[in-house]
Amino acid sequence: MRGRTLFTTRPELTGDFGMVASTHWLASATGMGVLERGGNAFDAAVAAGFVLQVAEPHLNGPGGEVPILLWSQEEERVSVVCGQGVSPAAATIDRFTGLGLDVVPGTGLLAATVPGAFGGWMEMLERWGTWTLADVLEPAIHYATRGVPVLDRIAATVSSVERLFLEDWPTSAATWLPHGKVPGAKLTNPVLAATYRRLVSEAEAASSTREGQIAAARDAWYRGFVAEAIAAFSAGTAWRDSSGEAHGGLLTGDDLAGWSASVEDPVTFDYHGHTVCKTGPWGQGPVFLQQLALLSGFDLDGMGQLSADYVHTVIESAKLAFADREAWYGDTEVPMADLLDAEYNAKRRALIGAEASVELGPGAPGGRTPRLPAFPAPGTVSTAPGISGVRSGVGEPTVGSDGSTRGDTCHLDVVDRHGNMVSATPSGGWLQSSPTIPELGFCLGTRAQMFWLQEGLPASLRPGTRPRTTLSPSFALRDGKPWLAFGTPGGDQQDQWSVNFFLSVVHGGLNLQEAVDAPMFHSEHFPSSFYPRGSRPGVMHVENRVDPAVVAELRRRGHQVEVQGPWTLGRLSAVARDGDFLKAAANPRGAQGYAAGR
Repeated sequence: MRGRTLFTTRPELTGDFGMVASTHWLASATGMGVLERGGNAFDAAVAAGFVLQVAEPHLNGPGGEVPILLWSQEEERVSVVCGQGVSPAAATIDRFTGLGLDVVPGTGLLAATVPGAFGGWMEMLERWGTWTLADVLEPAIHYATRGVPVLDRIAATVSSVERLFLEDWPTSAATWLPHGKVPGAKLTNPVLAATYRRLVSEAEAASSTREGQIAAARDAWYRGFVAEAIAAFSAGTAWRDSSGEAHGGLLTGDDLAGWSASVEDPVTFDYHGHTVCKTGPWGQGPVFLQQLALLSGFDLDGMGQLSADYVHTVIESAKLAFADREAWYGDTEVPMADLLDAEYNAKRRALIGAEASVELGPGAPGGRTPRLPAFPAPGTVSTAPGISGVRSGVGEPTVGSDGSTRGDTCHLDVVDRHGNMVSATPSGGWLQSSPTIPELGFCLGTRAQMFWLQEGLPASLRPGTRPRTTLSPSFALRDGKPWLAFGTPGGDQQDQWSVNFFLSVVHGGLNLQEAVDAPMFHSEHFPSSFYPRGSRPGVMHVENRVDPAVVAELRRRGHQVEVQGPWTLGRLSAVARDGDFLKAAANPRGAQGYAAGR
């Protein structure tokens, strides 16, 4: 495909002032408005991130989390902001198994971790931004007060849990079922607007400086009125969750007060003149790099993009990399250097044959012995109570009648005229996660469902640790210079769809929009990161725009190919610095994401 000009659903945006791309047009417009009024990429990303909480409440919320990759032109380096909260001090395996549980529930208060999104956004705003708290929160307050358009997916999500809200979670019914019905054309959240107004008021009363106000707001969130409401709700109420039983929460004021967002160096891998940067293995981010390490030994250019050889090779590499994710990743010491070592990957690469593998085979980096969790039986993902059907397309979660979901998220990318860049993947705190805290207008997240209730695993539940999430923003340098910020929602698919996009640009020669629009595919071979943690060995999905002859050949090789609709897989967005130009692209699938720029 190199050198071809393909039809795209939208143009690749090109300019020199600024670019914003995200999973919702209101967030993209908000970010661009910040750039137009003199804010930098970090200000724009924060303002857009808070708007996403209001515009896509089924995909993220104030009780969720956010990992961020950023390039500071002043510092000339990539940094990771970890806005991922940790498990409560009382969250032990014995505590859960004593309740008769063998997996963490997918909904309700037991699965809550410290809500890290606010701390993550504030860390970036304080350290690299220029705007005040009041300025970045103003658009979110506006939309929470005046309302956002109710997209079909919001209505469908609320409809799927309508009975749960009315019968078991009345505080959620009060928030998300205005007048006792699924919302129609517009959805407001006046209580959340009041929460943000109070944050601004208390912050401005506490300090006259920008930095002082941000610190005061963070204190109000983690030690003040927000923390007090969260702690009281967690300790003083109990609600039915996906286990079928009513449970209270474990999160306390001390848990909130003891946490803060951190700034870290990225994990990196050099591939064909590009340095790809990801979060640490406390999330799944490095699985992207492991796929590149395996693929670096294949002639993808010679295979041709989307040929049977190409798709087979990419899928089989993903199976090996994700098997290592299951055995090695977590908030602990992870042998990342060994997992990316050339000799290790040469041995792993040799396992890829002409036929599809149906094994989940982690490697032994540095001679260590891998250990996998005791997964539920294959097929559980589609047969467990409250879970129906295969994983859905367009990056949207499949929601059970008990609120259980395979999870999904949002994404946004920003680049400004100064050269600063941001890639962020806010998620969690979905409206269907757990009952709404009535004083605050949002619910806690359920990210602890990603822990294992088995001792001795990297991702075992331990107090004060980060769950191994799927949230995975991406950043790449080209020839040592900042080039590309990109990402997608999609749970376990994030680091497959993003890899497909990246390979389409690097090997296919496609521009950003062509790569976003290109037919997508992914594997479901490995266990889901979400309750009930099931797997579908050998299963892969392709959009039906992939050549039928390629699909037939993949099936001949043993892949269980499930063909989806033509525009159903992925919700990618991206921004780039390309010479004197800035560029952007966003996903047309779902008729929701948009890029803006000039």
